[in-house]
Amino acid sequence: MIENYEIAKEKLLTNMDEECQQFFVKNGYILENAYYELLSENLEKAKNLFNAIKNNDIRAHWASFMISLIEGDVREYPSYFELRNFLEIDLNILITYFKGDYVEKIIRYADFMFTINPEVHKFIGRVLYNNGYEQQSMFFLERAKNYFYHDPELHYLLAFIYYNDGNLAQAQKAVNDCLYILPNYFPAKSMLKKLEEKV
Repeated sequence: MIENYEIAKEKLLTNMDEECQQFFVKNGYILENAYYELLSENLEKAKNLFNAIKNNDIRAHWASFMISLIEGDVREYPSYFELRNFLEIDLNILITYFKGDYVEKIIRYADFMFTINPEVHKFIGRVLYNNGYEQQSMFFLERAKNYFYHDPELHYLLAFIYYNDGNLAQAQKAVNDCLYILPNYFPAKSMLKKLEEKV
Protein backbone atom coordinates (compact mmCIF):
# COMPACT_ATOMS: atom_id res chain seq x y z
CA MET A 1 0.00 0.00 0.00
CA ILE A 2 1.35 3.44 -0.97
CA GLU A 3 1.91 5.80 1.92
CA ASN A 4 4.08 8.44 0.29
CA TYR A 5 2.96 11.26 -2.04
CA GLU A 6 6.13 11.18 -4.17
CA ILE A 7 5.76 7.44 -4.79
CA ALA A 8 2.07 7.86 -5.68
CA LYS A 9 2.89 10.73 -8.05
CA GLU A 10 5.70 8.73 -9.68
CA LYS A 11 3.31 5.81 -10.22
CA LEU A 12 0.79 8.18 -11.79
CA LEU A 13 3.44 9.43 -14.21
CA THR A 14 4.92 6.03 -15.07
CA ASN A 15 2.60 3.06 -14.71
CA MET A 16 -0.58 4.34 -13.06
CA ASP A 17 -2.10 1.62 -10.91
CA GLU A 18 -5.19 1.82 -8.73
CA GLU A 19 -3.09 2.06 -5.57
CA CYS A 20 -1.93 5.55 -6.50
CA GLN A 21 -5.53 6.66 -7.06
CA GLN A 22 -6.56 5.20 -3.70
CA PHE A 23 -3.76 7.20 -2.09
CA PHE A 24 -4.92 10.42 -3.78
CA VAL A 25 -8.56 9.90 -2.80
CA LYS A 26 -7.74 8.93 0.79
CA ASN A 27 -5.47 11.95 1.28
CA GLY A 28 -7.58 14.54 -0.52
CA TYR A 29 -5.31 15.11 -3.55
CA ILE A 30 -8.07 16.20 -5.92
CA LEU A 31 -5.81 17.43 -8.73
CA GLU A 32 -3.83 14.19 -8.90
CA ASN A 33 -7.01 12.10 -8.70
CA ALA A 34 -8.43 14.16 -11.58
CA TYR A 35 -5.34 13.44 -13.69
CA TYR A 36 -5.76 9.73 -12.88
CA GLU A 37 -9.33 9.92 -14.19
CA LEU A 38 -8.20 11.83 -17.29
CA LEU A 39 -5.59 9.18 -18.10
CA SER A 40 -8.18 6.48 -17.43
CA GLU A 41 -10.39 8.18 -20.06
CA ASN A 42 -13.06 9.07 -17.53
CA LEU A 43 -13.37 12.60 -18.89
CA GLU A 44 -16.58 13.50 -17.09
CA LYS A 45 -15.18 12.50 -13.69
CA ALA A 46 -11.90 14.28 -14.43
CA LYS A 47 -13.71 17.43 -15.54
CA ASN A 48 -15.86 17.51 -12.41
CA LEU A 49 -12.81 17.14 -10.16
CA PHE A 50 -10.83 19.81 -12.01
CA ASN A 51 -13.81 22.17 -12.00
CA ALA A 52 -14.27 21.72 -8.25
CA ILE A 53 -10.83 23.27 -7.57
CA LYS A 54 -10.04 25.32 -10.69
CA ASN A 55 -10.75 28.68 -9.05
CA ASN A 56 -7.99 28.05 -6.50
CA ASP A 57 -5.59 25.90 -8.52
CA ILE A 58 -3.99 27.17 -11.74
CA ARG A 59 -3.09 23.64 -12.89
CA ALA A 60 -6.70 22.51 -12.45
CA HIS A 61 -7.89 25.57 -14.41
CA TRP A 62 -5.51 24.61 -17.22
CA ALA A 63 -6.57 20.94 -17.13
CA SER A 64 -10.25 21.90 -17.26
CA PHE A 65 -9.48 23.95 -20.38
CA MET A 66 -7.49 21.04 -21.86
CA ILE A 67 -10.52 18.76 -21.46
CA SER A 68 -12.65 21.37 -23.23
CA LEU A 69 -10.25 21.08 -26.19
CA ILE A 70 -10.51 17.30 -26.16
CA GLU A 71 -14.31 17.55 -26.08
CA GLY A 72 -14.41 20.37 -28.66
CA ASP A 73 -16.41 22.59 -26.34
CA VAL A 74 -14.24 25.61 -25.51
CA ARG A 75 -15.88 28.18 -23.24
CA GLU A 76 -12.91 29.62 -21.34
CA TYR A 77 -9.36 30.69 -22.09
CA PRO A 78 -6.11 29.58 -20.52
CA SER A 79 -3.58 32.18 -19.43
CA TYR A 80 -0.27 32.83 -21.15
CA PHE A 81 1.52 31.19 -18.19
CA GLU A 82 -0.74 28.13 -18.15
CA LEU A 83 0.22 27.44 -21.76
CA ARG A 84 3.87 28.08 -21.02
CA ASN A 85 3.98 25.92 -17.89
CA PHE A 86 1.62 23.04 -18.64
CA LEU A 87 0.95 22.46 -22.36
CA GLU A 88 4.22 20.65 -23.10
CA ILE A 89 4.19 18.66 -19.85
CA ASP A 90 0.65 17.43 -20.32
CA LEU A 91 1.08 16.59 -24.01
CA ASN A 92 4.11 14.54 -22.98
CA ILE A 93 2.08 12.72 -20.30
CA LEU A 94 -0.71 12.00 -22.80
CA ILE A 95 1.78 10.66 -25.37
CA THR A 96 3.41 8.49 -22.68
CA TYR A 97 -0.01 6.94 -21.99
CA PHE A 98 -0.80 6.47 -25.71
CA LYS A 99 -3.60 9.03 -25.72
CA GLY A 100 -2.86 10.07 -29.29
CA ASP A 101 -6.50 10.91 -29.95
CA TYR A 102 -6.42 13.42 -27.07
CA VAL A 103 -3.15 14.89 -28.34
CA GLU A 104 -4.58 15.30 -31.85
CA LYS A 105 -7.68 17.05 -30.54
CA ILE A 106 -5.61 19.43 -28.39
CA ILE A 107 -3.12 20.40 -31.09
CA ARG A 108 -5.93 21.15 -33.54
CA TYR A 109 -6.36 24.29 -31.44
CA ALA A 110 -2.72 25.36 -31.84
CA ASP A 111 -3.56 28.47 -33.86
CA PHE A 112 -6.18 29.49 -31.31
CA MET A 113 -3.76 28.99 -28.39
CA PHE A 114 -1.12 30.94 -30.31
CA THR A 115 -3.29 34.05 -29.94
CA ILE A 116 -2.74 33.76 -26.17
CA ASN A 117 0.89 32.60 -26.17
CA PRO A 118 2.90 32.98 -29.40
CA GLU A 119 5.27 30.14 -28.41
CA VAL A 120 2.57 27.43 -28.60
CA HIS A 121 3.67 25.95 -31.95
CA LYS A 122 7.22 25.67 -30.63
CA PHE A 123 6.02 23.89 -27.47
CA ILE A 124 4.02 21.41 -29.55
CA GLY A 125 6.87 20.89 -32.02
CA ARG A 126 9.37 20.26 -29.24
CA VAL A 127 7.25 17.71 -27.39
CA LEU A 128 6.51 15.85 -30.63
CA TYR A 129 10.21 15.79 -31.52
CA ASN A 130 11.18 14.55 -28.06
CA ASN A 131 8.71 11.69 -28.47
CA GLY A 132 10.01 10.60 -31.87
CA TYR A 133 7.47 12.30 -34.15
CA GLU A 134 9.96 14.29 -36.18
CA GLN A 135 7.86 14.88 -39.29
CA GLN A 136 4.90 16.18 -37.28
CA SER A 137 7.30 18.15 -35.11
CA MET A 138 8.80 19.96 -38.10
CA PHE A 139 5.31 20.92 -39.30
CA PHE A 140 4.70 22.79 -36.04
CA LEU A 141 8.22 24.23 -35.82
CA GLU A 142 7.98 25.61 -39.35
CA ARG A 143 4.61 27.07 -38.45
CA ALA A 144 6.19 28.60 -35.36
CA LYS A 145 8.84 30.19 -37.59
CA ASN A 146 6.15 31.66 -39.85
CA TYR A 147 4.14 33.02 -36.91
CA PHE A 148 6.79 34.05 -34.40
CA TYR A 149 10.07 34.39 -36.25
CA HIS A 150 11.87 36.46 -33.62
CA ASP A 151 12.20 33.63 -31.09
CA PRO A 152 15.89 32.70 -30.71
CA GLU A 153 15.08 29.49 -28.84
CA LEU A 154 13.02 28.29 -31.80
CA HIS A 155 15.90 28.78 -34.26
CA TYR A 156 18.28 27.04 -31.89
CA LEU A 157 15.85 24.10 -31.58
CA LEU A 158 15.68 23.84 -35.37
CA ALA A 159 19.48 24.00 -35.55
CA PHE A 160 19.71 21.20 -32.98
CA ILE A 161 17.34 19.00 -34.99
CA TYR A 162 19.13 19.69 -38.29
CA TYR A 163 22.49 19.04 -36.65
CA ASN A 164 21.33 15.68 -35.26
CA ASP A 165 19.96 14.75 -38.70
CA GLY A 166 23.34 15.56 -40.27
CA ASN A 167 21.91 18.48 -42.23
CA LEU A 168 24.77 20.84 -41.39
CA ALA A 169 23.90 23.54 -43.94
CA GLN A 170 20.40 23.93 -42.52
CA ALA A 171 21.79 23.77 -38.98
CA GLN A 172 24.21 26.59 -39.77
CA LYS A 173 21.44 28.73 -41.25
CA ALA A 174 19.23 28.19 -38.19
CA VAL A 175 22.12 29.01 -35.83
CA ASN A 176 22.87 32.19 -37.76
CA ASP A 177 19.19 33.19 -37.62
CA CYS A 178 19.25 32.61 -33.86
CA LEU A 179 22.39 34.70 -33.36
CA TYR A 180 21.03 37.46 -35.59
CA ILE A 181 18.08 37.79 -33.21
CA LEU A 182 20.11 37.31 -30.01
CA PRO A 183 23.87 37.62 -30.65
CA ASN A 184 24.96 36.36 -27.23
CA TYR A 185 22.72 33.27 -27.06
CA PHE A 186 25.28 30.89 -25.60
CA PRO A 187 23.90 27.50 -26.81
CA ALA A 188 23.83 28.83 -30.39
CA LYS A 189 27.38 30.22 -30.13
CA SER A 190 28.52 26.84 -28.86
CA MET A 191 26.78 25.01 -31.72
CA LEU A 192 28.22 27.43 -34.27
CA LYS A 193 31.67 26.54 -33.01
CA LYS A 194 30.91 22.82 -33.43
CA LEU A 195 29.61 23.44 -36.93
CA GLU A 196 32.68 25.45 -37.93
CA GLU A 197 34.91 22.60 -36.73
CA LYS A 198 33.04 20.16 -38.99
CA VAL A 199 33.32 22.31 -42.12
